[in-house]
Amino acid sequence: MTLAKQKKPLFLSVAALLALLFLPLCVDMYIQTVVNKLLINIIIVLGLNFITGLTGQMNLGTAGIWALGAYTYGIFTTDLGWNGWIAMIILILLGIAVGRSLGYPSLRLGGFYLSLTTIGFSEIVRLLITNITWLTGGVIGLNYIPKLDLPFYKFKGHGDYYYLLLFFTVVAVLIAHKIVNSKWGRAFKSIRDNAEASEACGIKVSTLKIQAFTLASLYACLAGGLYAGMVVYINPTTFTIPQAQNYIAMLMIGGIGSVPGNILGATLVTVLPELLRSLGDYYWLVFCSLCLTMAVLVPDGLYPLIKKALAPVSGLWGRRSKA
Repeated sequence: MTLAKQKKPLFLSVAALLALLFLPLCVDMYIQTVVNKLLINIIIVLGLNFITGLTGQMNLGTAGIWALGAYTYGIFTTDLGWNGWIAMIILILLGIAVGRSLGYPSLRLGGFYLSLTTIGFSEIVRLLITNITWLTGGVIGLNYIPKLDLPFYKFKGHGDYYYLLLFFTVVAVLIAHKIVNSKWGRAFKSIRDNAEASEACGIKVSTLKIQAFTLASLYACLAGGLYAGMVVYINPTTFTIPQAQNYIAMLMIGGIGSVPGNILGATLVTVLPELLRSLGDYYWLVFCSLCLTMAVLVPDGLYPLIKKALAPVSGLWGRRSKA
């Protein structure tokens, strides 16, 4: 890789990070809330990309895993009075346990049947948090959930909590980028393209599928804890199958298997409905029509198309850097 090619991503990343650091100073509370939600969605989609984007295993149980993370954080910090950071460590262990539990069925199931299994898991979680009222509050939900405060600072609102979400999102992006572009990530992709050939080459397909599910669950559980700390109130109506379908849409619209595509897809599917709310009752019709059009016309996602369109500009950058 040439020095010019190394400098360009670094320059763009630093510029984007500086812009994000000053964002709360330039927007109102409504936009700040949407941006905070976007950061959480990015973390979830990055995790979903490991299992659905890289290994090709359809996972529609994201809402259930997200709910487990949110309610576990809420219960441990309210009913038990534990520190939020200890609850986040519990979420890591929960993500590993859930990922392995969902990963084993994927060794025997695939396609439509695996989709039904993960949908069933998500619905079981939703029914449990709805009916175990003594623990979860049922349809009333959990309230007064403490934020994930720092030892030396207590967050007061969405504006300053944004920086904590940004930190977690940047770390999640860096880890995901490292995995996707590593030998580990290439092994995931080989399973998606041809599992039998991968097995013949010595790749342990079963182990990698379980690892992919575990990574996806870790990301979703941690995002659930961050979400509960942000909104301080959760109820079962948030964690539904349509929400899981939204995450699949983010993955497909942005670009499957690509970290920049995940960020782009999460941004579009999170922000676009907010921009279309002026259409009233018709905004969902317009939004779904746009998503369907993009799925038909750009089946590989928008990021590969944008990357191809910007290739001449990238070449010009390289020539100028050499000069």
